[in-house]
Amino acid sequence: MNIGLIAHDAKKKLMQNFCIAYYNILSKHELYATGTTGRLIEEATNLTIHKFLAGHLGGEQQLAAQIESNQIDLVIFLQDPLHPKSHEPDMFKAMKLCDTHNIPLATNVATAELMVKALERGDFEWRNAYK
Repeated sequence: MNIGLIAHDAKKKLMQNFCIAYYNILSKHELYATGTTGRLIEEATNLTIHKFLAGHLGGEQQLAAQIESNQIDLVIFLQDPLHPKSHEPDMFKAMKLCDTHNIPLATNVATAELMVKALERGDFEWRNAYK
């Protein structure tokens, strides 16, 4: 499975900890992330991450293009709802594309944990047929 990982600045440490906690599951999949988030995850976990540009430099648009072409199977976007970003419309587009293409999306760590445990069980194998 191809997994997209995005985290607002205030949630980057949480994303690192999440990836440490679920290293054994995530290591079996292809991981894609916006630039800074990807670098921080790599530093904390030694996971291999395909990195796009930093989110504010177009990384969220690059990820959205992958979602739009059905190349991403699920997205974990740990967002900071209390501090909106100037490039937020790019992320809203990616979120809308997830809905359009039936790509599972988690926007908080509770949902992300449910998704990664479902991933471990094989609950997302339907994505292979959907592609």
